[in-house]
Amino acid sequence: MKIKSILIMLFIASFFNIEAQEIGWQLQAADENSSIGISAQSLYSDLLKGRASSTVVVAVIDSGVDVEHEDLADNIWINVDEIPDNNVDDDNNGYVDDVYGWNFIGGPNGNVDADTYEVTRLYGKLKYKYENADVAKLSKKDKEEYELFLKYKKEVESKYNSAESSLNNIKAAEDRYITGLSAVKELVGDTTITLEVLQGVDAGDDAALAVGKNILLDQIARGNEIDNIDEIIDGVKEQMSGAKDYYTDQVKYAYNPDFDSRDVIGDNYDDPYEKYYGNNDVEGPDARHGTHVAGIIGAVRGNEIGMDGVADNVRIMSVRTVPNGDERDKDVANAIRYAVDNGASIINMSFGKGYSWNEKVVEEAIKYAEKNDVLLVHAAGNSSQNNDTTDNFPNDTYKGKGFLFFKGKTKQYKNWLEVGALSYENGEKLAAPFSNYGQANVDLFAPGMEIYSTVPNDEYEPLQGTSMAAPVVAGVAAVLRSYFPTLTAVQVKNILMQSVTKQMVEVYVPGSQTDKVPFSTLSVSGGVVNVEKAVNLAKQTKGKKKIKKGNSKA
Repeated sequence: MKIKSILIMLFIASFFNIEAQEIGWQLQAADENSSIGISAQSLYSDLLKGRASSTVVVAVIDSGVDVEHEDLADNIWINVDEIPDNNVDDDNNGYVDDVYGWNFIGGPNGNVDADTYEVTRLYGKLKYKYENADVAKLSKKDKEEYELFLKYKKEVESKYNSAESSLNNIKAAEDRYITGLSAVKELVGDTTITLEVLQGVDAGDDAALAVGKNILLDQIARGNEIDNIDEIIDGVKEQMSGAKDYYTDQVKYAYNPDFDSRDVIGDNYDDPYEKYYGNNDVEGPDARHGTHVAGIIGAVRGNEIGMDGVADNVRIMSVRTVPNGDERDKDVANAIRYAVDNGASIINMSFGKGYSWNEKVVEEAIKYAEKNDVLLVHAAGNSSQNNDTTDNFPNDTYKGKGFLFFKGKTKQYKNWLEVGALSYENGEKLAAPFSNYGQANVDLFAPGMEIYSTVPNDEYEPLQGTSMAAPVVAGVAAVLRSYFPTLTAVQVKNILMQSVTKQMVEVYVPGSQTDKVPFSTLSVSGGVVNVEKAVNLAKQTKGKKKIKKGNSKA
């Protein structure tokens, strides 16, 4: 999942005043007359009161986590077998000084920040082979690959041109807005801006003055007080800065087939099974997304600062794998294996992409997690697309073994949950407008709009995306694995699926303002995760897992 795609949604939301929501709305009751939360209010004071819990490790495979955040520090996983900063692999797991986790997109001399999209890499891989090829001389096999090359080329060049155009438009809009606001300021000075003041501004044929006046009238109509115009100008610059950075990165990195970030890491990228590379900087240069995800799962509860995570007895393991661009399959596979090997029982994966470089290596890692009883929770994506008909990687499907001339049937992993995003609005707008969906390939929905959580440097802010919905589900899963430790990963998945809050309403199909479908058709379960119902069902379920005593990594 492109992390900065969330940022551009935030730019739109903040500039056009999407309604702010109550902090922690995702934890509220599933009330038909209000937002549909997960019903967690009485979770600890009633449903689980007096019940013993065990610490659960949740790995966050993401952009990095601020492990020193005031509302996370007490719930960060610590590898107690590793002595910090002694440059020795004390626990002999192959990763030196991995005290809080590991960073698979870093190296001895720094970290990857921006990176390409997968389609760009696939295009670059074939570009030098087919760019000047004589098609008539190609073999049948090469012609098939050549067709893929043309497909990748068309998409990359189209997206590059679109990003370049958007960047130019944003720069022009910023100039137009600031010029207009400056024109109003020159006329009225530093006075407080009121409706009466603006009514006295006659724009006439002055287009710039008219733009500035209309911006200020719009702000007043929204109920915003304007002490001086400089505040509005600074706000425009700040918001436009995020959008400019987003499209600049797309042009410079994401759709640039000549850009290669792996020099920073120093691994052998052609070897998908190479494991031991990276560094121990689990925060990295941009941990906003991962820190937000971590807070939704496990921000310290009841400490009267910030916000409360879903789970209480939890430790967050940071496995940095996702750049500002598309994550790489090799890194994802290694991140999953690292999390499994170091004691995680749940892995949150708030990322995804439309193409895969090496699907097999990721599938093998997922099977490894399944074999070791680890639950994987994955965000469905923010493209308003049907995942039943459009590729989205990684996913829970794989080909079973065939026999002779018969191809293997498509199967699904039993330890995987795919999560769509819920809006804070009930009724026809219940599904978040950006959320991916799929009656066969998205399992359930969870709150994912305007979710207030932790961000680096002891700060907090609301973000939105299926990236925020997945950790809500991961948090609920952590509650079950903590208070009902004999439940297996598969049992936890089944309980969450069977205990959803069914929503028998017609909703807008994500991405459409006209087409409606029953909400129940957007996912396998047809509902929203509900921790109250899940706990009650867990109480009635006999666990199948044998508890191993003693674990040095907690």
